[in-house]
Amino acid sequence: MLVQKRDVGDASSGPMIKIKVSHGSYHHDITVPAHYTFGDLKRVLAHETGLQPKEQRLLFRGKEKEDMDCLDMVGVKDKSKIILLEDPASKEKKLEEMKKNQSLLKAYEAVAQVRAEVDKLSQKVVTLETMMRSGTRFADKEFVVLTELLMMQLLKLDTIEAEGEARAQRRIEVRRVQSFVDTLDNLKARNSNPFSNSNNSVSVTTKWETFESGLGSLCSPTVPLQTSTKITQEWELFD
Repeated sequence: MLVQKRDVGDASSGPMIKIKVSHGSYHHDITVPAHYTFGDLKRVLAHETGLQPKEQRLLFRGKEKEDMDCLDMVGVKDKSKIILLEDPASKEKKLEEMKKNQSLLKAYEAVAQVRAEVDKLSQKVVTLETMMRSGTRFADKEFVVLTELLMMQLLKLDTIEAEGEARAQRRIEVRRVQSFVDTLDNLKARNSNPFSNSNNSVSVTTKWETFESGLGSLCSPTVPLQTSTKITQEWELFD
């Protein structure tokens, strides 16, 4: 049980009264001027309890009092007892905010754990790519296993319920995983057919050389030329 005392005002402001305010298992001994209103008392209690005035409900003799009611006018005297209750709506709102904050923190932690795993896997992807550039070839199993591990992290991200900034962080990690999976697909294709890109370039070059050689343009006039000669001969026979 916690007992706190607080003296407010002085004798020149009028007669002072000491009242006992019960708040759950806590009791507060408050000394205030008798002419104070219940609204004034709430402001004093805000410093003692941490509850804002709008979050407080004060009961005297079993009835809730309005903020404008004066202590002495409703019968509050020295050593009177007043009950302090937290407003139910305010209490429920605090509980909701607490749950939301806990959920947000949980989402942040879950995303951070996935990020750490993705960072480790990304190093393996970079290592594969670097070694392939130097001519090293790998079994397809290396790419398949690494892709499956990344997809497992993607599934973990899908199960995380997040709002606000936590959702944005989750979206970033999803894109990272997808990017690494695409990279592995490309590396696997290059590993299976390391000369596929060079073959394509030769094919394109060959087409351009054929086009620029003018062989097609030489063949086209040949047919009309023969036809023209034939027609001329037919006219000569007709004459």
